[in-house]
Amino acid sequence: MNGESDYLHQVSKIRQPNLSDPLTASSPRILIVDDSPTIRFGLKRDLGQMGAIVTEASDGGEGLNIVDSQDFDLIITDIEMPRMDGFTFCSKLKSHPTKNSIPVVMLSSKEKEEDIELGFKVGAASYIKKSNTKKYLLARVKEILDKNSLLKGRTILIVDDSPAVRNLIEKALTKAGFHVESAENGRKALELLSRCTPDMILSDLNMPELDGSGLCKNVHANKDLSQIPFIIMSSDGDRATMRRLLQYGASAYLVKPFNIEQLVVTAERFLSDHFSRILRERERLESERQFLIGSITSLILALEARDQYTRGHSESVSAFVVDIAREMSLGEELIERVKIAGKLHDLGKIGIRDDILLKPGPLNEEEWKVLKLHPLIGAEILAPIQSLADIIPALSSHHERIDGKGYPGGLKGERIPLLARMVAVADTYDALTSDRPYRKGFSNDDALTLIENLQGSQLCPDCVQCFLKSIQRKMQI
Repeated sequence: MNGESDYLHQVSKIRQPNLSDPLTASSPRILIVDDSPTIRFGLKRDLGQMGAIVTEASDGGEGLNIVDSQDFDLIITDIEMPRMDGFTFCSKLKSHPTKNSIPVVMLSSKEKEEDIELGFKVGAASYIKKSNTKKYLLARVKEILDKNSLLKGRTILIVDDSPAVRNLIEKALTKAGFHVESAENGRKALELLSRCTPDMILSDLNMPELDGSGLCKNVHANKDLSQIPFIIMSSDGDRATMRRLLQYGASAYLVKPFNIEQLVVTAERFLSDHFSRILRERERLESERQFLIGSITSLILALEARDQYTRGHSESVSAFVVDIAREMSLGEELIERVKIAGKLHDLGKIGIRDDILLKPGPLNEEEWKVLKLHPLIGAEILAPIQSLADIIPALSSHHERIDGKGYPGGLKGERIPLLARMVAVADTYDALTSDRPYRKGFSNDDALTLIENLQGSQLCPDCVQCFLKSIQRKMQI
């Protein structure tokens, strides 16, 4: 749709908390492999309560056949089963070319230390004694799913001048479920970083053209890259070298030769901790933002409550503009921002004198000049709040007109931000259908006719059409 890109561009700069990163994007898919129908039934019931979609297999052989044809987020397996036991099942799964990254929880009555050790050796992510099922299983399942969801598909950049080392590390990380990019030295890595942003960098220290130390300094001097965990790999185990690299911004220092599994576990731990911190910070900021929005909304409601003719106006505009956004298929995250914009669009009226704002009749020329300041006042109020920066166009430009005869900037056509054009349609319709001291509100049909007639002059035709479709859809329900 024309003009949609301007709002999408603005919103993309401020990525709001999207907890589809952990488990909210879709229900987790879990495979239970156990020869006991009773145990499978109990596990399926318990896992179903946490929203999981559960598939069952009676032994390891059947489990492998199911895994070949379906994708799973987690597998829970018994050990002692006919045809194929849990150890063999897990071992074969971990050698599967595409399914080897699925985490496996072993649930068994075999509680000897050597059994537990064997379970981890064949690739289990967790080993839980059946006597501890009720106590630990669900919590451990959630922990693994959360971690796996955080890490799945994350990109790791490997920088090393040895093709053999790059290949070895790439195979191990790909097997663990990561996406891998590689570069042969620091200069090549910087070229790659100009095109994509990995979630972690694993870099050798001694390389031609630009070594790991220089790459680390370059990365941490760039504000867009400085938060990426940077792990140095080197055969130099000198303590002074390690401290120097940590001072440059390295997150960890691995001394070669290292166990490749150690590297994978280190990468998983750093990324898991890194993204957990990011999510906690997002949740904190979202909580603060919602509190702030609630406080501002309360002020607007109090402002509207003083005038029976504007009471509930912002809530109505918010509902209408959300309908427009849904017709535009903007997506739930953007729709949530649109909803907030509708509620706050008249925030600037807080700065307008009561004798003007509550005047029972039409305003004179001087009073109109004062009232026309409210879009700028609202924008100024929100300006210091970075998390609401994408909402400001709704406040500053919702009285602009497509023909350029609006205010405060006289913007024309698509120079008016999409969000403001959407709010303008919703605002106009609610104003038309509301009573005023100097006129009775229009009927719904008359208001819709006027809205349709205003497209192309006062209102955005695309936004009007989406609004009309949303009204029509509601009438059919």
